[in-house]
Order: sequence, then C-alpha cells, then structure tokens
Amino acid sequence: MESDAAVVKRVLNGEVEAFSILVERYFDHYVRFAIHLVGNREDAEEVVQDTFLRAYRALGRYEERERFGAWLLRILVNRARTVSAIGRRREKMFPDQVEAAVPEAAQAHPEERAALREEMARALDQLGRDQREAFLLHYVEGLSYEEMAGVTGSGVSALKMRVKRSCERLREILQGVNRV
Repeated sequence: MESDAAVVKRVLNGEVEAFSILVERYFDHYVRFAIHLVGNREDAEEVVQDTFLRAYRALGRYEERERFGAWLLRILVNRARTVSAIGRRREKMFPDQVEAAVPEAAQAHPEERAALREEMARALDQLGRDQREAFLLHYVEGLSYEEMAGVTGSGVSALKMRVKRSCERLREILQGVNRV
C-alpha cells in the first residue's frame, strides 16, 4: 500500500485524481469520529467533506514529517468546532458508534453490549465539548497527548487534565446508571 506522503506527492505533481485514494482511506473512519463531535451523521458527513476540500486546497502546506491522518484530523476538529460554534443543535449519538470508545462492549453478550452502548452514548453526550473531544482523541483515535496538542491547539497538560476529568465524569455517570 502506497504511503500517504507518496500519494500527496503524486497529487502535488499534477495527478489530481490520486487524492481520491486519501478520501477512500480516511472518509468512513473520520465520519464515525465526526459524529461524536457534532452529534449526527448528516452534519458529520458535511464536516468531513469540507475537511477534505480544505485539505486539498492546503495540500501544498502539508509536511511529510507529519502523519497525514493527524494533519487531516486537525482540520476536521477545527471544522467540527466551527459547526458547533454556529449553533447546530446536537442530536443523540448513534449507539453503534460508541462501541469504539468502550472496548469491553465488544466482549459483552449481545444484550449487555447493546445496553452498554446506550449507556455510554448517554454518558458521552453529558460531557462538555472539550472533555468529549479529548476523550475521543485519546481513547478512540489513540493519539498521544503531543499529537492531540497539534490537533486541538491546546497544551499537553490541559489535555491530560481534560482526559482525566472526562474519565472521572464518565465513571460518575455510569456508576449512577448502575445504581438505578
């Protein structure tokens, strides 16, 4: 499989149709991630499409030393923030997308897995935007704190605190659900 950097080089050398390789490589995964940020599939797909358009226009500024996926994710997070900032109302997250945030859900029995996904979706929905974003970048996308800092523009210590607080808050929320 050709590296992202090699595909970018092809595009920059005039082989514009090669950009579709990058779209195919990242589109579905980033739509699933964007759903967590903006709350619904329609807005998520729009954010991801806009992300690819902006990435294509800025491809000349992409530096090979960076992972293309992280660079693209930074654009996506900024677009999702803009969508949220202009007042788009968050809708209920799709429970099947939450499974990625809770690996144990994949090991549970089918009935337990569905209930756990539903609980996790509600719990994630109760986090503030910054905490939810930090949690998803760290635990779903698997980014290091340094990579997260590059994506969000926030400091490493602030991101560590957001992840810590999001975990604490999720624990509180989920323990409250189990007591009922």
